[in-house]
Amino acid sequence: MKYAETVLDLIGDTPLVKLNRMTDARMATVLVKLENYNPAGSVKDRMAWNMVRRAEEAGILSPGATLVESTSGNTGLGLAMTAAVRGYRCVCTMPDKMSKEKVDMLKAYGAEVVITRTDLPHDHPESYVEVAKRIAADTPGGFYTDQYFNMHNPEAHYLTTGPEIWEQTDGQLDALVGGIGTGGTVSGAAKYLKEQAAEGGRTIFVSCPDPVGSMYYDAFNQREIREPGIYRVEGIGHDFMVGTLDFSVIDEVMEVSDRDSFLAARELARREGIFSGGSAGTALHGALDVARRLGPGKVVVVIIPDSGDRYLSKCYDDEWMRDMGFLGPEQRLGTVRELLEFKPSQVEFARGDETVASVAKRMADLGISQMPIDPGGRAEPLLIIHEVDLLQSIIRGECTADGEVMRAAKPMHGIVRLDDSLAKVQAVFDDENVAMVVEDCHVVGVISKIDMVEFLAARS
Repeated sequence: MKYAETVLDLIGDTPLVKLNRMTDARMATVLVKLENYNPAGSVKDRMAWNMVRRAEEAGILSPGATLVESTSGNTGLGLAMTAAVRGYRCVCTMPDKMSKEKVDMLKAYGAEVVITRTDLPHDHPESYVEVAKRIAADTPGGFYTDQYFNMHNPEAHYLTTGPEIWEQTDGQLDALVGGIGTGGTVSGAAKYLKEQAAEGGRTIFVSCPDPVGSMYYDAFNQREIREPGIYRVEGIGHDFMVGTLDFSVIDEVMEVSDRDSFLAARELARREGIFSGGSAGTALHGALDVARRLGPGKVVVVIIPDSGDRYLSKCYDDEWMRDMGFLGPEQRLGTVRELLEFKPSQVEFARGDETVASVAKRMADLGISQMPIDPGGRAEPLLIIHEVDLLQSIIRGECTADGEVMRAAKPMHGIVRLDDSLAKVQAVFDDENVAMVVEDCHVVGVISKIDMVEFLAARS
């Protein structure tokens, strides 16, 4: 018989999955480390169990002890699961911005939940951090696990997450991307990966996307720390420096907005079938940026910390997204890329030396009224030929039927990009009959009004 002795034995060995529809040939390969496959559904299971295990080994915990933690939810869930298996009581303090799903899940594991105000500094007596410390001190057998300063937090990822990524990629990764909450995940995993790469004379670039409003961006870049702001992404960022974060193994901290984070998470579900939380969206938004910078032939691994099931009332709720100002008409319409995937078509080009008669015949045969001119290695501006320009140039005597079509070509207008909203395409239609989709000076698609009508009809 094959079975685990307890559910704690199932922590780790999470899969690595390649992204396909959110990347393109000009980007590095992006592999996502799916930490929602841990038994309590997040990367925090690793360090929760490791902190408790180390405390047991040190003789700190006795039967019936109480685990206490200040948490955004996932660490609490890992501790609550561990407490259930090991026979401990669990108390979690949480800021009131956290999702109802997380609170309900904690209670389902038997944990007691104390809600505090989000807008209090960490050292305020009523902040979730100080309340947790007070509960632990006032409770007989209470143990504050202290995820922000307990070095068994990053140790868990040095021992498990980093080695798993190295083995799964055969050591052939070029970048690691992960958000910073306690910093334990990226600090432990990055330390291991950088050590392994250094033995082979290689380097691994480590990037940490961080919410706008967190202090980590300023701290890493040694800037004056701005007044911390309130942000809606849960589980990453902070308003005070923690002890479990090791900036020495991090090469970059970038800022990512709530809006970009939530939209990336939603896109990950809808385009790759991977259901994740808002902090995963933060990390993914950053990872795609890194992949564009590194280019083809490189490998980027991004840590997806948890599942979207604990955020159904937040970033997956259209009404909540609209109320927060994160979901406007442009998101509901979709993107140029989505339309071209719905209705793929081959772009017909006119050669610059092709005759007017030849181009006119091809337009008639294909039922189209315009053709971009094949650039033939030429840089922008891109040129296009419209049937009305052909007609007018012949009437004015500027070219003949056997003359080169280039004489009637005009600079291309109505240009959109693959990741533009269809709201931009609609604006193009105010002045043009078609929108020309251009990426890296190449025409990759042509969108007509009827194309957009068919896409929106199918989408609705």
